[in-house]
Amino acid sequence: MLVVGQIGKPHGVRGEVSVAVRTDEPEERFVAGSVFTTEVPRDRRVSTGSATATSAPGVPYQVPAQLVVESIRWHQGRAIIGFEGAHDRNVAEALRGVLLQVDSAELAPPDDPDEFHDHQLIGLRVESLDGSALGTVDRIDHAPSSDLIVLKKATGGVALIPFVSQIVPTVDLRGGRIQVDLPEGLLDL
Repeated sequence: MLVVGQIGKPHGVRGEVSVAVRTDEPEERFVAGSVFTTEVPRDRRVSTGSATATSAPGVPYQVPAQLVVESIRWHQGRAIIGFEGAHDRNVAEALRGVLLQVDSAELAPPDDPDEFHDHQLIGLRVESLDGSALGTVDRIDHAPSSDLIVLKKATGGVALIPFVSQIVPTVDLRGGRIQVDLPEGLLDL
Protein backbone atom coordinates (compact mmCIF):
# COMPACT_ATOMS: atom_id res chain seq x y z
CA MET A 1 0.00 0.00 0.00
CA LEU A 2 1.14 3.52 -0.79
CA VAL A 3 0.26 6.48 1.48
CA VAL A 4 -1.09 9.36 -0.63
CA GLY A 5 -2.43 11.59 2.13
CA GLN A 6 -3.07 12.10 5.83
CA ILE A 7 -6.22 13.55 7.34
CA GLY A 8 -5.69 16.68 9.41
CA LYS A 9 -8.02 18.98 11.30
CA PRO A 10 -11.76 19.22 10.77
CA HIS A 11 -12.76 22.12 8.54
CA GLY A 12 -16.11 23.56 9.59
CA VAL A 13 -19.01 21.69 11.17
CA ARG A 14 -20.23 19.55 8.25
CA GLY A 15 -17.62 16.78 8.45
CA GLU A 16 -15.05 18.16 6.02
CA VAL A 17 -11.38 17.64 6.86
CA SER A 18 -8.09 19.05 5.65
CA VAL A 19 -5.81 16.50 3.99
CA ALA A 20 -2.05 16.77 3.65
CA VAL A 21 -1.45 15.37 0.17
CA ARG A 22 1.56 13.05 -0.33
CA THR A 23 1.43 12.36 -4.04
CA ASP A 24 2.81 14.00 -7.17
CA GLU A 25 -0.54 13.60 -8.95
CA PRO A 26 -3.11 15.10 -6.55
CA GLU A 27 -5.47 16.09 -9.35
CA GLU A 28 -5.65 12.44 -10.51
CA ARG A 29 -5.72 10.80 -7.10
CA PHE A 30 -8.09 13.15 -5.22
CA VAL A 31 -11.39 13.42 -7.07
CA ALA A 32 -14.99 12.75 -6.11
CA GLY A 33 -15.52 8.98 -6.03
CA SER A 34 -11.89 8.12 -5.17
CA VAL A 35 -11.64 5.22 -2.73
CA PHE A 36 -8.85 5.06 -0.16
CA THR A 37 -7.86 2.29 2.21
CA THR A 38 -7.41 3.69 5.72
CA GLU A 39 -4.73 3.09 8.32
CA VAL A 40 -4.87 4.47 11.84
CA PRO A 41 -1.28 5.18 12.94
CA ARG A 42 -0.36 3.66 16.30
CA ASP A 43 1.10 6.95 17.49
CA ARG A 44 -2.02 8.96 16.72
CA ARG A 45 -2.53 11.36 19.62
CA VAL A 46 -6.19 12.09 18.98
CA SER A 47 -8.96 10.30 20.83
CA THR A 48 -11.63 8.89 18.55
CA GLY A 49 -14.34 9.97 21.01
CA SER A 50 -17.91 9.28 20.03
CA ALA A 51 -19.58 10.36 16.82
CA THR A 52 -23.31 10.57 17.31
CA ALA A 53 -24.07 11.16 13.64
CA THR A 54 -23.15 7.64 12.56
CA SER A 55 -22.97 5.65 15.80
CA ALA A 56 -25.36 4.91 18.61
CA PRO A 57 -24.97 7.34 21.54
CA GLY A 58 -21.96 6.42 23.66
CA VAL A 59 -20.58 3.96 21.08
CA PRO A 60 -17.09 4.98 19.89
CA TYR A 61 -16.77 5.74 16.19
CA GLN A 62 -14.76 3.13 14.31
CA VAL A 63 -12.66 4.36 11.39
CA PRO A 64 -13.90 2.42 8.33
CA ALA A 65 -11.52 0.24 6.28
CA GLN A 66 -12.19 2.48 3.27
CA LEU A 67 -13.20 6.09 2.75
CA VAL A 68 -14.82 7.45 -0.42
CA VAL A 69 -14.37 11.09 -1.46
CA GLU A 70 -17.73 12.80 -1.72
CA SER A 71 -16.47 16.35 -2.34
CA ILE A 72 -13.13 18.12 -2.67
CA ARG A 73 -11.88 21.67 -2.92
CA TRP A 74 -8.46 23.25 -2.46
CA HIS A 75 -7.64 25.83 0.21
CA GLN A 76 -4.14 27.26 0.85
CA GLY A 77 -2.38 24.26 -0.69
CA ARG A 78 -4.40 21.64 1.19
CA ALA A 79 -7.28 19.54 0.06
CA ILE A 80 -10.53 20.05 1.94
CA ILE A 81 -12.42 16.79 1.58
CA GLY A 82 -15.85 15.55 2.54
CA PHE A 83 -16.05 11.77 2.81
CA GLU A 84 -19.20 9.69 2.34
CA GLY A 85 -20.79 9.03 5.73
CA ALA A 86 -18.81 11.74 7.52
CA HIS A 87 -21.24 14.60 7.91
CA ASP A 88 -20.47 16.17 11.28
CA ARG A 89 -17.51 17.58 13.15
CA ASN A 90 -17.37 14.65 15.63
CA VAL A 91 -16.74 12.17 12.82
CA ALA A 92 -14.25 14.55 11.21
CA GLU A 93 -12.38 14.80 14.52
CA ALA A 94 -12.36 10.99 14.82
CA LEU A 95 -10.69 10.77 11.39
CA ARG A 96 -7.80 13.10 12.34
CA GLY A 97 -4.40 11.49 11.70
CA VAL A 98 -5.76 8.65 9.54
CA LEU A 99 -3.53 7.73 6.58
CA LEU A 100 -5.11 7.43 3.12
CA GLN A 101 -3.62 4.68 0.97
CA VAL A 102 -3.92 3.18 -2.51
CA ASP A 103 -2.70 -0.17 -3.82
CA SER A 104 0.73 0.43 -5.36
CA ALA A 105 0.08 -2.31 -7.94
CA GLU A 106 -2.59 -0.07 -9.50
CA LEU A 107 -0.15 2.77 -10.23
CA ALA A 108 1.19 3.26 -13.73
CA PRO A 109 4.97 3.62 -13.95
CA PRO A 110 6.20 7.21 -14.42
CA ASP A 111 6.75 8.37 -18.02
CA ASP A 112 10.16 9.86 -17.20
CA PRO A 113 12.87 7.19 -16.76
CA ASP A 114 14.50 9.36 -14.07
CA GLU A 115 11.34 9.43 -11.91
CA PHE A 116 10.30 6.72 -9.47
CA HIS A 117 7.42 5.98 -7.15
CA ASP A 118 8.51 5.83 -3.52
CA HIS A 119 7.40 2.20 -3.17
CA GLN A 120 9.77 1.20 -6.01
CA LEU A 121 12.77 2.45 -4.02
CA ILE A 122 11.96 1.19 -0.52
CA GLY A 123 14.13 -1.79 0.35
CA LEU A 124 16.70 -1.23 -2.41
CA ARG A 125 20.35 -1.82 -1.50
CA VAL A 126 22.40 1.39 -1.31
CA GLU A 127 26.07 1.14 -2.21
CA SER A 128 29.02 3.44 -2.85
CA LEU A 129 30.58 3.78 -6.29
CA ASP A 130 33.15 1.10 -5.37
CA GLY A 131 30.33 -1.35 -4.52
CA SER A 132 30.57 -1.14 -0.70
CA ALA A 133 27.20 -1.82 0.94
CA LEU A 134 25.95 1.18 2.93
CA GLY A 135 22.47 -0.07 3.85
CA THR A 136 18.93 -0.06 2.43
CA VAL A 137 16.32 2.54 1.57
CA ASP A 138 13.93 2.81 4.51
CA ARG A 139 11.69 5.50 2.97
CA ILE A 140 11.73 8.66 0.87
CA ASP A 141 11.09 12.00 2.58
CA HIS A 142 9.83 14.85 0.41
CA ALA A 143 11.54 18.06 1.54
CA PRO A 144 11.09 21.51 -0.06
CA SER A 145 14.58 21.66 -1.56
CA SER A 146 14.88 18.02 -2.70
CA ASP A 147 13.68 14.55 -1.91
CA LEU A 148 15.73 12.66 0.67
CA ILE A 149 16.59 8.98 0.79
CA VAL A 150 16.27 7.79 4.37
CA LEU A 151 19.04 5.22 4.56
CA LYS A 152 18.88 2.44 7.13
CA LYS A 153 22.65 2.12 7.59
CA ALA A 154 24.25 -1.34 7.59
CA THR A 155 26.19 -0.25 10.69
CA GLY A 156 23.01 0.82 12.51
CA GLY A 157 21.11 4.07 12.63
CA VAL A 158 19.82 6.18 9.77
CA ALA A 159 21.20 8.85 7.46
CA LEU A 160 19.61 11.28 5.02
CA ILE A 161 20.90 11.37 1.44
CA PRO A 162 19.74 14.15 -0.92
CA PHE A 163 18.10 12.46 -3.90
CA VAL A 164 19.85 14.55 -6.57
CA SER A 165 21.71 13.31 -9.64
CA GLN A 166 25.12 14.54 -8.44
CA ILE A 167 24.87 12.33 -5.32
CA VAL A 168 22.66 9.54 -6.68
CA PRO A 169 23.97 8.84 -10.20
CA THR A 170 22.44 5.36 -10.59
CA VAL A 171 19.08 3.82 -9.69
CA ASP A 172 18.95 0.21 -10.88
CA LEU A 173 15.46 -1.11 -10.11
CA ARG A 174 16.06 -4.46 -11.85
CA GLY A 175 19.35 -4.94 -10.00
CA GLY A 176 17.74 -3.86 -6.71
CA ARG A 177 20.35 -1.21 -5.95
CA ILE A 178 21.10 2.49 -5.81
CA GLN A 179 24.65 3.76 -6.27
CA VAL A 180 25.65 6.92 -4.43
CA ASP A 181 28.62 9.27 -4.63
CA LEU A 182 28.58 10.77 -1.14
CA PRO A 183 30.41 13.88 0.03
CA GLU A 184 32.91 13.16 2.81
CA GLY A 185 31.23 12.76 6.20
CA LEU A 186 27.60 12.75 5.01
CA LEU A 187 26.83 9.45 6.72
CA ASP A 188 28.29 10.76 9.99
CA LEU A 189 25.72 13.55 10.37
